[in-house]
Amino acid sequence: MAKQLESDRILFGAVAALVLFGCLMVYSATAVLAAEQFGSSYHFLARQAFWAVLGLMVMIVMMNVDYTRLASPVVVFPALAVEIGLLVAVLFAAPSHKAHRWLRWGGASFQPSELAKLVTVIFIAYFLETRRKDINDWRHTLAPVAMVAGATVLLVLKEPDLGTSLAILLIVAAMLFAAGMRLRYFTYSALAAFPVLYLLVFHVAYRYKRVMAFLDPYADPRGVGFQIIQSMIAVGTGGIFGVGLMDGKQK
Repeated sequence: MAKQLESDRILFGAVAALVLFGCLMVYSATAVLAAEQFGSSYHFLARQAFWAVLGLMVMIVMMNVDYTRLASPVVVFPALAVEIGLLVAVLFAAPSHKAHRWLRWGGASFQPSELAKLVTVIFIAYFLETRRKDINDWRHTLAPVAMVAGATVLLVLKEPDLGTSLAILLIVAAMLFAAGMRLRYFTYSALAAFPVLYLLVFHVAYRYKRVMAFLDPYADPRGVGFQIIQSMIAVGTGGIFGVGLMDGKQK
């Protein structure tokens, strides 16, 4: 138990450091805009810091919860039902930039696909534990996992959110690999996934434009290539260590 607590502290320290660094970057990137629009250069930093502190407090609470208590059908299946329900509900929510990714209540907003990552991990971990002696049984183990992961990924794709969908698939694949799934199943899955991924990227206009912008941002310097060009200018100006906090020109 002491070793586990020590690892928790190390993980918490790493997360806290990354969150602090993120807050500094938010302040550096938004201070001028915040001062112009809201009269305070700390406007966006204050909002980010509030949610950062809240998130770290939740992390501290969860560090003291026995995670094995989550390995119960009383927890797993209701959580899965809520996750699927929220992923369906968000499709009927008001779109933002032509995407249905956020549920909003007043001034608060929530992204169900982020919850889906956590719930999917909990469900699959629980299910694989119950089937640990039959991990490679397609009918009783792999098919149910594929159905749950597939339903989650399809709903997230419908938003649309290809990045989160791929993240969920990679998480599921890593868990199945750790559980001992045969490599041939990974091979079959990869062969089936590549054509689908090709269609999702190169036959959807805005995704195709992003790929082309990455390969040649100067083909559309004022459009989809703008951010990449600004990034290259920033790196070219500041090098590896940058020009210093608040001194960057590419805001």
